[in-house]
Amino acid sequence: MRFGEEFIEELKSRVKPSDLIGKTVKLRRQGREFAGLSPFNKEKTPSFFVNDDKGFFHCFSSGKHGDVISWLQETEGLSFSEAVERLAGEAGMNMPAPDPQAAQREERQKGLVEWMQEAGRFFIAELGRVRGRSARHYLENRGLDEAAWADFGMGYAPASHTALKDYLLQKGAKIGALVEAGLLIDPDNGKAPYDRFRDRIMFPIYDARKRLVGFGGRAMAKDDKAKDLNSPETPLFHKGSTLYHYPQARAAVRAADAQGLIVAEGYMDVIALARAGFAHAVAPLGTALTEDQLRLLWQAGPEPILCFDGDAAGQRAAHRALDRALPLLEPGRTLTFAFLPQGLDPDDMIRQRGRGAMDDVLRNARPLVDVLWEREKERVSLDTPESRAGLKKRLREAAQEIGNKEVASFYQNEFYARIDALFRRVRQPNAGRGKAPARAFPSQDLRKIAARTSVGLAEQRFLTAQIIAFPQILGKTDETFANMELSEDVLLRLRDAILEHWIASQSVDRASLHRHLTHKGFADDLRQLERRTIPVPEQSEMERVKRWLQTAEDLMERSGFADEQAARYQQLLEGIKSGDERGVKALGAARRSARPEEDVPE
Repeated sequence: MRFGEEFIEELKSRVKPSDLIGKTVKLRRQGREFAGLSPFNKEKTPSFFVNDDKGFFHCFSSGKHGDVISWLQETEGLSFSEAVERLAGEAGMNMPAPDPQAAQREERQKGLVEWMQEAGRFFIAELGRVRGRSARHYLENRGLDEAAWADFGMGYAPASHTALKDYLLQKGAKIGALVEAGLLIDPDNGKAPYDRFRDRIMFPIYDARKRLVGFGGRAMAKDDKAKDLNSPETPLFHKGSTLYHYPQARAAVRAADAQGLIVAEGYMDVIALARAGFAHAVAPLGTALTEDQLRLLWQAGPEPILCFDGDAAGQRAAHRALDRALPLLEPGRTLTFAFLPQGLDPDDMIRQRGRGAMDDVLRNARPLVDVLWEREKERVSLDTPESRAGLKKRLREAAQEIGNKEVASFYQNEFYARIDALFRRVRQPNAGRGKAPARAFPSQDLRKIAARTSVGLAEQRFLTAQIIAFPQILGKTDETFANMELSEDVLLRLRDAILEHWIASQSVDRASLHRHLTHKGFADDLRQLERRTIPVPEQSEMERVKRWLQTAEDLMERSGFADEQAARYQQLLEGIKSGDERGVKALGAARRSARPEEDVPE
């Protein structure tokens, strides 16, 4: 099967040689390359090198050299077509259907690229001419000198409807090709096509194959309705599959020893970041990140940093990116989020506060899991059981959006741990509210409050044992179980382990739960719990759930954590922590005199 050049180049741009070759050859980074022992000859000193930037491997001992396709041909004996098919599957690309016109389309695209390059040269020249004076002043006022113009290929489109058109027609271009490339607009009223970009500073846009495929134009006129204007969708340019400055940034990310690219909002932000030493910066083209753009980011590194303004609009943009990324997360593939001070973009930040301030923002980038947690936690007040259940439901649903089951499981476990810690804090009604300092209580008060912490221990053991014996009831009891106050450390740890297994598994039976708890080191605790509180099996599941919930409700009603007692108990604990000897003695005496019932509650 014959493959078009465009398909092959796209395929090679998606597969990093070090990732593919590193599956069978142990590679170690050396500067911008990777080195390892030759897979073709026995040797003690590495002579085999892989260069991701240039897309090849080279073996000095054998003289073999090639790309990812020839690697599979050489090492696995695949044909060219077989190697392409294998790599396309790994890169998530559909194989092209046989198409006799593919060669013609590819040849036509080459012609369009040539006219885009010629247009780029025209814009660059115009920036240095008389008509580009105001554009030059604008760039200079933004701190960009001629070296920056050259580095980023910036130019100027004159305020004329035919300047570019006339220039390219003189070079031999056809009107139809220029319209197809997006350089001219063909109006519906039958009038002659005219220049799309007028009186704008021009930024060239390259695809992953380093082809000039489009332009972005920043309006010079303050009253222009479109401040930034991109090329339209064309056979070359697909806005949702392209990132500004991508091929340059992808090459720079390794030199920066970074975990991924920096994603800013616009051209000027990218240029400011690059000139400040963050050359691995890119920007989407006026829209929220797409799945294709996320995949491009991950091809360059596992943890790109999305840089947003700290205001409400920046938060919304971050959340849109987060939702788009969730289904695509995999081991070693995530996002981090850096939020700037409100009202500042990266360009402003660097010009006003310097590179160090920007570096601090990037170093403090937050993991995706943190941003997701904060978003869901802040949606509503968590002062009712219903709102807390809603938080858990939303987080569970978010984790279920993740396509990779292993990553989804770890997210569920992380959310459970955070929910547990948060709800324990929420249940301390007066914590952090500026209450009066702890004071000493009379001994009889200490004795009553301390005794109350032990009353109900038999019920706590019974309820935990019921869950272990009949884990299927967790479907209706898990929320209550997660929120119960437990007096013994072993019960707290058992509950954590039970709920960890419950959240991570689609369904839980007694045998799997016992294996999980035994693996966690609870074998002796399970035997002691079973001896103290033997669950009653002669019940239907519905009856067992009703009895469990009624026992839990009775326990919580008698708990020492009602509003008034909770405040006193918290003060008691603070007093004990501060060295109140009477409190320590009273607590111990109360626990000795208030031994719990050891039988199963009726």
